[in-house]
Amino acid sequence: MHKKRIFSGVQPTGNLHLGNYLGAIKNFVDLQNKFECIYCVVDLHAITNRQNPEELKTNILETIASFIASGLDVEKNIIFNQASVAAHSELAWIINCVARIGWMNRMTQFKEKAGLNKENASVGLLVYPNLMAADILIYKATHVPVGEDQKQHLELTRDIAKKFNNDFNCESFFPIVEPLIPKKISRVMSLRDGKKKMSKSDKSDYSRINLKDDKDLIDQKIKKAKTDTAPIPSTVIELKNRHEAANLISIYASINSIDIDQVLNEFGGKNFSTLKNKLSESIVEQICPIGKEVKKLLKEQSYLNDILAKGAKKASLIATDNLKEIYEIVGLKKFT
Repeated sequence: MHKKRIFSGVQPTGNLHLGNYLGAIKNFVDLQNKFECIYCVVDLHAITNRQNPEELKTNILETIASFIASGLDVEKNIIFNQASVAAHSELAWIINCVARIGWMNRMTQFKEKAGLNKENASVGLLVYPNLMAADILIYKATHVPVGEDQKQHLELTRDIAKKFNNDFNCESFFPIVEPLIPKKISRVMSLRDGKKKMSKSDKSDYSRINLKDDKDLIDQKIKKAKTDTAPIPSTVIELKNRHEAANLISIYASINSIDIDQVLNEFGGKNFSTLKNKLSESIVEQICPIGKEVKKLLKEQSYLNDILAKGAKKASLIATDNLKEIYEIVGLKKFT
């Protein structure tokens, strides 16, 4: 039996927003009391797209600051950046030799990110899911918290684990990882377009709530958030095709950790101004303290660097031991 262990990673995009918090970080905080947790800033994944080197370094620290400000305990969890543990990359190469090209070509995220010009996409973008699998398997993680958009990559990780175990006749060496999909959390969509995911890349800052936004800015953004002219419905069925309405209701439910049915019971038949006022209050109550703490932590870079160094040391102990076993299974040996 494998020890119950969670692994999850967040890209260092900088200036994390409400979607990152509700979709991942809030859940990380809840899980830290139930599992052994390893949380990673996946900076190697970030460079599948061209990055400004100085911005990337800053974004790594800001992501760690956001973790801590949101409530992740640095003593209870292993928190580090991916590039500090070489075993991720070493296992990724072995996985490149186990995974099949056809599996890579089926990945929908590659198709979306590469667009029509696939021939100009980097090889790193194509094999990105193999590195993701290595991130998980190098720690023999048993559970991964994922959103709906990452389910395909997790299925690939399961396929790779099964194929490795079978190819090298080492049944159960890699655990078949289980997804943890929070039932009460839906994808957080843009405040300007309920069909688009909330994203830092959106040109309009009013499309998202950033973790460092202050009360006045949050109030403005929620007040201007797109809705429709009909009143708030009383049933989930009536939300069909009302994308902006569904988004605000979903955000209210997620930020308050309640069911959508409870939100509809409270606000059904009312105008959106009523919901928006309460939503602003809820977001300000949770997000503003986080934003203030992030700004404070970013002034203490030596403290953040120390956390990353200690986390990388703890992660390396686990990863290196597992990699030695993997090398032995595959037939590789380091002469040092």
